[in-house]
Amino acid sequence: MMQIIRGTRMVVRMEDQGERGESVFEDIELQIAVLGRNFELLHRRAPATPDVERAEYLLLRVLAKLGPSTVGTLATTLGLDSSTIGRQVSSLEASALAERVADPHDRRRTIVEMTELGRRRMNETSRARTLRTQALLADWNPEDLLTLATMFRRYNAAVTRTYLGEPGALDHQAEGDPEAG
Repeated sequence: MMQIIRGTRMVVRMEDQGERGESVFEDIELQIAVLGRNFELLHRRAPATPDVERAEYLLLRVLAKLGPSTVGTLATTLGLDSSTIGRQVSSLEASALAERVADPHDRRRTIVEMTELGRRRMNETSRARTLRTQALLADWNPEDLLTLATMFRRYNAAVTRTYLGEPGALDHQAEGDPEAG
């Protein structure tokens, strides 16, 4: 029996095969599991970077994108609860990578701002991670690299839409693809 799943732009038959003979969705699920393991492997075995913890790095990237923000805004953007973001901000403060300051529009509220050291460390970490990725994918052709970037963006945007209901601060629309992002 053929089961068809219709999305906004695709029709996938459940019997469409992945590389190992399983359904395409089973293949995707397995590849996502392997990807998660590989990210952990890279984190544990890759050469040290100007060390900013992964959670702190992502928080710094969001601050760079949004600018000074409340803990609540950061929590909503990252899909985490305010207490988790509060702990991460405290860690950034202890490392002098961010600071809490009074909101100039409402002195009762505080906002989180990235410090110059935070911006420098974020940029150093980004450069180190980018160079590591370039080395890892050095034998890929440019078209495959663009496809990978587009597919990661689309996947991340789909997860964000599904679980947060809106695009995240770091979701970017794939150029030439109005359905992405």
